[in-house]
Amino acid sequence: MLGNLSPDEIERLLQRETIARLGCYDGTRTYVVPITYAYVDGNLLGHSIEGLKLEMLRKNPDVCVEVDHVHNLANWSSVIAWGTFEELKGSEAQHALARMQARFLALTLSETSVVPSMLHSSDVRTRIDPPHKSVVYRICLTKKTGRFERTS
Repeated sequence: MLGNLSPDEIERLLQRETIARLGCYDGTRTYVVPITYAYVDGNLLGHSIEGLKLEMLRKNPDVCVEVDHVHNLANWSSVIAWGTFEELKGSEAQHALARMQARFLALTLSETSVVPSMLHSSDVRTRIDPPHKSVVYRICLTKKTGRFERTS
């Protein structure tokens, strides 16, 4: 059975997943690239080092994002969303980076995989250090649609 995801199902999928495909267009070419993200308050938070993606996003901040959850070829959900890229600076960037790190830390660490002192939030880095200049950004989502296929 094919169908449309409800708004609540769209929100749950965006909150549950951490990898999206970001589509951007600079006026002459289209570029689609996987990104890691944290979904916070209807926005995708991400970071990147300087390169083609940021160059294109700065030229045209309008983007399209696709997020999937695939159980198998007959059981999947997919969200397509449109939004606007914004670079974050200063304390806003630091706060966004801390939110991303907390999200990713929760997915990768458990009480059996690390020493307990590593789980304290004060130990999580919230600074961006050289050698690569990293840019923290937000994709403000303005429209979201979703589809699914289920076998039962």
